[in-house]
Amino acid sequence: MEKTVEQSRQRLKEKIALSLQAGGEKRIEKQHAQGKYTARERIHKLVDPGTFIEFDQFVTHKCSNFGLEEKKILGDGVVTGIAKMGGSEVALFSHDFTCFGGALGMAFAKKVCKVMDFAVENRIPIIGINDSGGARIQEGVESLAGYADIFHRNVKASGVIPQISVIMGPCAGGAVYSPAMTDYIFMVDKTSYMFITGPEVIKTVTHEEVTKEELGGAKTHNEKSGVAHFFTNDEDDCFERVRELMFFIGDKTPMNSNPQIQNQENLKNIVPANPKKPYDITEIILNVVDDNHLLEVQKDFAKNIVCGFAKLAGKTVGIVANQPAILAGVLDIDASTKAARFVRYCDAFDIPIITFVDVPGFLPGTDQEYGGIIRHGAKLLYAYSEATVPLITLITRKAYGGAYDVMASKHIGADINLSYPTGEIAVMGAEGAVNILYRNELKKASDPDKVRNEFMSQYEDEFANPYQAASLGYLDEIIYPEETRQKLVTYLSFLKNKKVNLPKRKHGNIPL
Repeated sequence: MEKTVEQSRQRLKEKIALSLQAGGEKRIEKQHAQGKYTARERIHKLVDPGTFIEFDQFVTHKCSNFGLEEKKILGDGVVTGIAKMGGSEVALFSHDFTCFGGALGMAFAKKVCKVMDFAVENRIPIIGINDSGGARIQEGVESLAGYADIFHRNVKASGVIPQISVIMGPCAGGAVYSPAMTDYIFMVDKTSYMFITGPEVIKTVTHEEVTKEELGGAKTHNEKSGVAHFFTNDEDDCFERVRELMFFIGDKTPMNSNPQIQNQENLKNIVPANPKKPYDITEIILNVVDDNHLLEVQKDFAKNIVCGFAKLAGKTVGIVANQPAILAGVLDIDASTKAARFVRYCDAFDIPIITFVDVPGFLPGTDQEYGGIIRHGAKLLYAYSEATVPLITLITRKAYGGAYDVMASKHIGADINLSYPTGEIAVMGAEGAVNILYRNELKKASDPDKVRNEFMSQYEDEFANPYQAASLGYLDEIIYPEETRQKLVTYLSFLKNKKVNLPKRKHGNIPL
């Protein structure tokens, strides 16, 4: 009997309804009971209403091992497609834990690879929502091959399109390496986990007791390991933070050519007169950027350096700043790695970088030396040196030793270098310098403390200021703090057409 058009339409309707049931009502209820949305619910909450177009809704696996041929679910445990977010196009995939526990098989992997290829070909960001039990054991090596196919695409997409990973459940074993190679990882408190080996394996091998939360929870990876970039309280909070990030990195709005700017008198007294007194660098940043809004990246990790996105005269900029309120703003292993990765992201996607410098040097100690501070510090030096985006640097106070060079100095390619009058550019602080330079005089002095103070005063007058650097052309201008926003906007406007011709090469060899 020949089918009618209405019968064909009805069959499609039934197929769609069947695919939307995913793993069935009971598993959906269980997902909700854990405070988690389903794969499609997550996508619809994340993107602009009514914009999601699903790919490969009726794909099923082809595996016949271990009775799997009798368990074919439309979609095969992952939802993929395209949508708009804040008006900008994005591609997405979302693991469906109600289907095979979100376990990855070959059909699943092919769906993910297809939408990733689409994203790269059309130069749109890819967002992956992870909630998976790992490889589908029944499919054996095909599952492993599927993961590797995805990893390979992560690398190919790196620096071409933004890649965002949202961890909303378990992510364990080899599965963690796809998110690890993406640009940003979001984690949800108490419901998302990332680890190579679980607590049970660790207990068996090392006899160490550790919970899932301690081993790979959101706080662990945001505060200790630095694997994650954003900590969120629940799934709804996570969606808001992803949209906030996309507001900055997905926006191509040009600079406002004629912004209204007034001198900001409240910046006058933020930097203390006493060079040993701490202050919060974000007070300066928030007073300078549009809407007093800074989105910090890895806010809870390596707090002695601040990295984040803001708008300046309507244009997205990357902010890197030493934080004198934490460890006096020194550079250590974690701070160097955090900032280097951020600088490289901004450079890959043509986001200008503004650097606020108040750094007394690198953190001393055997832990740092044994941990490879030389190699890790070189990452930040390398990242700034290879950057071709507009680079503006402002020294607010200390810029000592090799750390002065590393923090986007004129010598490694910064376009504009500024300083407040409180800037101190020197090999080291006055006390350390005097103890070395005048050690013989101090030994002979009847009152060493008095003589030391006199030498320190002399050293500060001659070297602990920005004027010698300015006289050599290493600073382009010394500005008053209240002029900060005006100067940054002006220089950024002049740098908007910056072009750099690099030597031809396959790629550099950053000291990983």
